Amino acid sequence: MQEKPKKLLSVDLGRTDYKSAWDLQKKTVELRQAGNIPSVLLFTEHDPVITLGRASSLRNLLCSPEELRNKGIGLFEIERGGDITFHGPGQLVVYPIVDLSSHGRDLRKYLRDLEKVIIAVLKEYGINAGAKEGLTGVWAHDYKLAAIGVAVSRWITYHGAALNVNTDLDYFKLIHPCGITEYPVGSMKMLLGKEINLNEVKQRVERRFAEVFGYIIELVDSIDSVISEPARCE
Repeated sequence: MQEKPKKLLSVDLGRTDYKSAWDLQKKTVELRQAGNIPSVLLFTEHDPVITLGRASSLRNLLCSPEELRNKGIGLFEIERGGDITFHGPGQLVVYPIVDLSSHGRDLRKYLRDLEKVIIAVLKEYGINAGAKEGLTGVWAHDYKLAAIGVAVSRWITYHGAALNVNTDLDYFKLIHPCGITEYPVGSMKMLLGKEINLNEVKQRVERRFAEVFGYIIELVDSIDSVISEPARCE
């Protein structure tokens, strides 16, 4: 007998500062670990920020923290995997808070499945994207369009994927993105020659994520309604 698809709450946080969204992820992870809420997709567009993952080297930051402050760009060392990356306006960021116990507890497969989600969405826009051997993320014509870096706590995932939709790519000149110097960063706007509706991309990521991971999406207007009065949810 085929298992019934599980519910996945989808919340659009709008534009956020990085610290608030990071704290919210950790709160949501705690609630998911306790079984008080279903799995959740958090979507956001961040204020300009550079984050350094567990594998980061400061050699890949090409300016000083003081210069970043003067430019209004945040800087955070965080617990996700991977190296240095940038988040900012025009970029769609998705943070899946999901239980990998339902997906084989296989972190490598989870990363590959996240790539599949983004690749499928880009195909809908006529962009022939794929993965690169030995590297994490999604690429098209040797441009990196999406960065992926995750963390797992008691098999609940957080952090996630960042897709450059209309992102100002000049920000990436401040770093060696993900420590990679041989390939440039790109965006959907750059490849397609026009602005892309960010909300439309979000809806397509939402749908493809549900397909790949076997969920049924339930849209939620506000994260407060999810975390303020959680009820036991197996």
